[in-house]
Amino acid sequence: IFSIVVFGSIVNECYVNKDSRDSELLCIFNENESACSYGIAVGIIAFFGCIFFFVLDLHFQQISSVKDRKRAVLLDLGFSGFLSFLWFVAFCFLANQWQRTTMSKGVSQGADAARAAITFSFFSIIVWVALAVKALQRYRLGTGMSLFA
Repeated sequence: IFSIVVFGSIVNECYVNKDSRDSELLCIFNENESACSYGIAVGIIAFFGCIFFFVLDLHFQQISSVKDRKRAVLLDLGFSGFLSFLWFVAFCFLANQWQRTTMSKGVSQGADAARAAITFSFFSIIVWVALAVKALQRYRLGTGMSLFA
């Protein structure tokens, strides 16, 4: 849900006109297109990753091979750790660009969306680190429990 908030708020309200005569849309984050593109990309990657791992968790009990179950858990661990890093970079990048943004009429219209994207980027770090820790615990259970048996 956090990824939907981040990329949704950036797509919907973080592109504004610099002035009323110019029809070119600029990114609200210090007019840096890379900031908006990065936030959107990480949000979409996280969203589709969540869908994939949700489906994988639904079918996890049906995976009969111990090696395949182990790979699934390692894939979850790696993806969660990688997304934690990407969200950390997104939070730092968006917050830095927002800090450098000069307020104008166009910027003030999308300021709430920009703050929401930054805030939910921070919350996403916490959530993905927690998911990585849970995947690590799941991996450490290993064959001692019925996880890989």
